[in-house]
Formats: sequence, structure tokens, C-alpha cells
Amino acid sequence: MRILGIDPGTQRTGFGIIELKGKALFPLTYGTVHLEKIECMPEKLECIFTKVDELIHLYQPDQFVIEMAFFGKNVQSALKIGLARGAAIVAAQRQKLVIGEYAPREIKKSVTGSGAASKEQVSGMVKTLLNLKISTLGFDESDALAVAICHAFRHNSVEGKTKSWKSFIEQNPGRIIG
Repeated sequence: MRILGIDPGTQRTGFGIIELKGKALFPLTYGTVHLEKIECMPEKLECIFTKVDELIHLYQPDQFVIEMAFFGKNVQSALKIGLARGAAIVAAQRQKLVIGEYAPREIKKSVTGSGAASKEQVSGMVKTLLNLKISTLGFDESDALAVAICHAFRHNSVEGKTKSWKSFIEQNPGRIIG
């Protein structure tokens, strides 16, 4: 299973694609869409959409996951992150990918064991989990890869378990009372 993870932002949007084979994780690509020099919001959103669409066509992920917006004190920041999320989600939806969302604390806890982990701790664990032999990994990239890793861990923890009533019925046709 291939998973595309996104860390949305209107200054920088991180992306990372991993492959899950059994319980092993393999990095396929990661990077950052730099939007700092673009002043017009619609152009920023078009860049995010275009990059996500390009990644989907190039790497053919099965699933798309994105970090949920964190609502802090700055409403403008939250609104802008929401716009960036929307651009990325629309690109994934157009390709009919399964779309998942995770809260920042859930991602940190999944990757490091602590929902209050620092960006440095997340980056270090991402490098360890993916066996990346690089000295530095940008926070936008490591956050995007962490979203994908969180989803992979979640997938492995529920694999074999029933995920919906429909799948329960399909797996247990003899339990239906006529």
C-alpha cells in the first residue's frame, strides 16, 4: 500500500510518500512545495493542487492522509491552513483516493510515543523509522512523512479487523438473520 502524506501550509506544504509492505515502511519520495514568494492566495492554492495531482499521477498512491488544522489563537492562520488543506484534498478526491485526517497530537504520539513531542523529535523518529541516512530532514517533509507513518501504523493495527458494517456483513454472511 502506498500512502501520500501532506503537511499543509500556505508558506510551505510538505509531502511524503511511503510504501507499506507487511509491517515494513519504505520512503518513496518527500519534499516541500515552497510558496513564500507567491503573494496571491489563489496561485498558492493552484501550486498545492498541481503538486499533489502530479504526485498522485507519478506515484499512484492508494491512500491520501493530511494533518488536520490546529486551531490556535490566530484565526487567519487557521483559515489559510484550511485553504491549503482544501486544495490538497480536492486533488486527492478527484483521483478517488481514500482520504484520512489526523490531529497533530495523534501523529506525534503515533511516531514518537508522545503527543507533545517537538518537531526535532518527530524528525529524528521519522528518519529512524524510514531508515533515512541523511543529516537533516526539513520539518515540513518530516511532518508529512509522519502523517503517512501514523496512517500506516493505524492500518496495521486494524488490519484483519472489521472496519465497517458492510465489511462485517461481507466477512460474516452466516450471522445475518433473514
